[in-house]
Amino acid sequence: MSSVYQYIIVCSLLFFNSDYNQFNTINASKNTLTFDIINKNEVIGNLKATKTSTDTKTHYQSVTTISTKILKEIKVNYKYDVTYERNKLKKANVYIDVNDKPYADILTNWEAKHYQITKNDKKEKVVEDEINYATILLYFNEPIDIERCYSEQDGSFNTIVPLGNHTYKKINAKNHENIYYYKNGFLQKAEINGGLVKFEIIAQK
Repeated sequence: MSSVYQYIIVCSLLFFNSDYNQFNTINASKNTLTFDIINKNEVIGNLKATKTSTDTKTHYQSVTTISTKILKEIKVNYKYDVTYERNKLKKANVYIDVNDKPYADILTNWEAKHYQITKNDKKEKVVEDEINYATILLYFNEPIDIERCYSEQDGSFNTIVPLGNHTYKKINAKNHENIYYYKNGFLQKAEINGGLVKFEIIAQK
């Protein structure tokens, strides 16, 4: 496995488009959070997450940019576009580019009786379970009484383990463990362990 590919997998652990026209922005409420991404005490990127709500729909967007060097300079951008209706996931799109070139486009779409997972325009699999908590919610909603969350990027379910004191461990399909810290319901810090590289996500004041 190439170092660049390993780096993409590691960055994917950040869980981590815009389609705001589907909302009546006059009656919508909006909440924006910003985070620094830190590796070895150095800020190597940033993450901006936005939540826009109307009466029945909630639209989440996150944009992540990371620039660092593993053998060579690499820049990765992540864009998440996730829509909930009445607390149920309706659609999630994750787009990734590397050094300004397309890398992956993953779509989860509710189709009457199931979710269809599509990667780079190719149908991959079907998820029949209703999805109420996806990873992008980890920024805004402390996962109280949540045992698993859906990964919009790979179409799998992650396990959530409460550690006490508003702290939680998330275990993904590759058994990587990340730790999330909350205050007043919002994410304050996350420790991302990808094996090859470790990151911290720190909420800006």
